[in-house]
Amino acid sequence: MVRWFFVLLSLFTLSACGANQVPAASVSSQPEGAPSSNHPQTSEEEPTLKITVGDYEFLATFEDNSSAREFQALLAQGPVTVSMEDYGGFEKVGALGTTLTRNDTHITTQPGDVILYQGNQITIYYGTNTWSFTRLARIDDPTDLKQKLGNGSVFVTFSLE
Repeated sequence: MVRWFFVLLSLFTLSACGANQVPAASVSSQPEGAPSSNHPQTSEEEPTLKITVGDYEFLATFEDNSSAREFQALLAQGPVTVSMEDYGGFEKVGALGTTLTRNDTHITTQPGDVILYQGNQITIYYGTNTWSFTRLARIDDPTDLKQKLGNGSVFVTFSLE
């Protein structure tokens, strides 16, 4: 429905132009159907995960699985703060406080992966590990993630952006 609105709006705009004029808004280098940065965010767009650790905020893109959707629904009720600790020299882990559906697959994690482990633990990877996990999200910019997460115990708040 939104697409038809923009099609009609484009036709209306073009009909208002002279024969040799093309409105700047009608010229796009984006493929058809790609999201446009010229339009404000609509309720149809996917929410973004915000992760806050001390003075740092990270934005992450949710995975497309039922576990990630359950996590989004949990966060829609309000932020969730988890006490997390280093484990194995490659991740921060903490109890989520609830159990989510698992969609485990054998994967190798990358820095910035937000993982559900055993349905009730949440981890943020700053290193790699290979195991059967459920990826919930991936941090968009994991630069210096280990340093930003800090050493030892930290409180991490997960919320929707």
